[in-house]
Amino acid sequence: MAALLIGSQAFSQEIEDKKGIVAKNAELVKVQDGFEFTEGPAVNRFGDIYFTDQPNNKIHKWNALSNEVSVFKEDAGRSNGMYFMLDGTLIACADNKNELWAIDTDGNHEVWITAFRSKKLNGPNDLWVKPRGGIYFTDPLYPRPYWEGRSEESEQEGQDVYFLSADKTELFKVADDLVKPNGIVGTPDGKHLYVADIGAKKTYKYDIREDGYLINKSLFCEMGSDGMTIDDRGNLYLTGDGVTVFNKKGEQIAHIPVPAKWTANVVFGALDRKTLFITAMDAVYTLQMKSRGVW
Repeated sequence: MAALLIGSQAFSQEIEDKKGIVAKNAELVKVQDGFEFTEGPAVNRFGDIYFTDQPNNKIHKWNALSNEVSVFKEDAGRSNGMYFMLDGTLIACADNKNELWAIDTDGNHEVWITAFRSKKLNGPNDLWVKPRGGIYFTDPLYPRPYWEGRSEESEQEGQDVYFLSADKTELFKVADDLVKPNGIVGTPDGKHLYVADIGAKKTYKYDIREDGYLINKSLFCEMGSDGMTIDDRGNLYLTGDGVTVFNKKGEQIAHIPVPAKWTANVVFGALDRKTLFITAMDAVYTLQMKSRGVW
């Protein structure tokens, strides 16, 4: 691992911002580097961000007040995407054995999902927790060099999207016609779900039924994404080449360049949810915003 950056570093790259969602004179700030591949940022009720360094098998915590990064959990199951439940439980896509974990505030974990219909999942990648309970997660196939005792071929029929009911008694597919689903996020009212099909370079919007099933699939934009987030104006933030922002109509309204080959994920942090936190390759970044993230 490379040496960690001491202090923060600002970047004055030009940001395309048609609707004034970025704070005036804001610059992208590198908070810390020296990781191998950062992913999975999730915000808790205090605005702190937990994110993963998947190759190094760790979950780190960014303290919103001190701007400091510390290790939260070692042996993190090669966690990828993560999301906080309202009770403070951190749900993680544990890619080492293709499981879904629940992690408490002390870093202790419980395995919630190990398979679907007795067959190993491809590798849960990203997830979103429905406001009234229940978890949506994507399951693309990305063969990993650290997998032991399993084939690189899928045991499932496809690369799909799943829903785990709030009481954890039901697990079922809700989308099975995508090439490689990856990023996923829903609206705060729990009525709509966005799923990025990174394999098809498209992002779709669904209506969410009360029972968790998805209906009325529609094309949102002609762009895929790794991780995604949403703000209080309903704008959707997609990743890959920096961060690209679309309004509710699927029109591009902003692009935030990031000095990295790949931007993996993004979320709003800090107590006021106006700090955009970005995971990109070996580093994590922040950008001050006018728009606000949603809980």
